[in-house]
Amino acid sequence: MINTHHFKDKLEAEKKTLEEELGQIAIFNTETNIWEATPDQEMMGEIDDNDAADRFEDFEGRSGMVNTLQARLTDVNIALDKIEAGTFGKCEVCGTPIEEDRLEANPAARTNKAHMND
Repeated sequence: MINTHHFKDKLEAEKKTLEEELGQIAIFNTETNIWEATPDQEMMGEIDDNDAADRFEDFEGRSGMVNTLQARLTDVNIALDKIEAGTFGKCEVCGTPIEEDRLEANPAARTNKAHMND
């Protein structure tokens, strides 16, 4: 039997970390329920063409990080919802239990090892 309390603690800690990281590079839009990248405040001020290119490149990088962190946060939230619903630890593809070592490595895993690349 899976110790859901253990995994809930791990997931809640990861959620807190993800939200802190997102808060440093993005703002949460309550209308769309998504995080939106913000420009680096240290790069603000008068700009020339080179500065504008640097800002654009930096903003693109921040946007990519936001997308990655948002996706992970979504997976974490889904896992926490599954714990509450009593369905945590079941493969979304075949319904069999997800191996405990897989959950230990990735508590937000949605599939067992056999389906991890599906």
